[in-house]
Amino acid sequence: MLLLTLACPVDGQNSGDTSHATDVAASSKSPKLHLPGDYAAVNGVRLWYESEGSGPPLVLIAGGPGFSHSYFHPHFSVLATSFRVIYYDAFGTGKSDRAHDRHEYAFARDVENLEGLRKALGLEKINVLGHSYGGMVAQAYALRYPESVQKVILVDSSWGAEMSRALIDNSNYEIRNQYPESFEKRMKMHERGLLSCSEEYQKADDADETFLLFYNMSASEKLGQSVEPLNADVFCAINGDDPDFVEGGEMAKLDFRPQLKDLRMPMLIMAGRFDRILFPRYQVKFKSYAPQAQFVMFEKSGHFPFIEEPENFTRIVKEFLQKK
Repeated sequence: MLLLTLACPVDGQNSGDTSHATDVAASSKSPKLHLPGDYAAVNGVRLWYESEGSGPPLVLIAGGPGFSHSYFHPHFSVLATSFRVIYYDAFGTGKSDRAHDRHEYAFARDVENLEGLRKALGLEKINVLGHSYGGMVAQAYALRYPESVQKVILVDSSWGAEMSRALIDNSNYEIRNQYPESFEKRMKMHERGLLSCSEEYQKADDADETFLLFYNMSASEKLGQSVEPLNADVFCAINGDDPDFVEGGEMAKLDFRPQLKDLRMPMLIMAGRFDRILFPRYQVKFKSYAPQAQFVMFEKSGHFPFIEEPENFTRIVKEFLQKK
């Protein structure tokens, strides 16, 4: 499955299991890098959040959709010397509540829940940093609630459905060339009418897409130490039933390009030169859609510059957030 499957286990698998306890048990198999946290009541559900440091709040929004905040640890702790870094699990991920029906998961709900979390934590204006899918939530949030946002940081994100469709095409092209056996298996299953969110397809798909995400593959080991299972129910609810081949669901309707130039808060957009899912050909277009934003290309990074070039990443983020 595309968009950060990372060859890690998937949670959910469209099984209809909505047990919160089951997922927490699955998450407990991951190394314990977490901070003390608590639940916030947000729009009728409980969202798990963790916080470290003090100062202006920086809220981190994880990717997927369907990943918990876990893979941000420990890479953002260095910023806690100057900021209050807030990690949270979106609805359906990590320790946060699960839906009774997967159709309750929605991009629009993720946006509203971010505003609900801000209020629940008693915060005024917040800095938001969204990675990958989380950057799309950050863009929508800044457009809907500009009065709640101090600054926006996008890390290897997308400006809309056209870019997401290019992701699918390029990923399949790369997999076909690097893993022809796996690609052939995918195509045979698809020809049989199996959609890529079906349980049978997910269990049989053995393409390791990690190579699409890193400049230096040794960095993938650091990610593997902290990433927790993807909730496939969240991923498929938001991306549609066949995300390996078709951009569907709400993701097929998103297009921030016409509005980005109207955002008045400071923006920092960061991209990895060797990101082969949300790749530079499309990332650089942010420069024309949001000409007021600062744009930085990390020349020795893929999809995770905060893992591959941590010192440079931290310096740029800190300078941006502290600039008056």
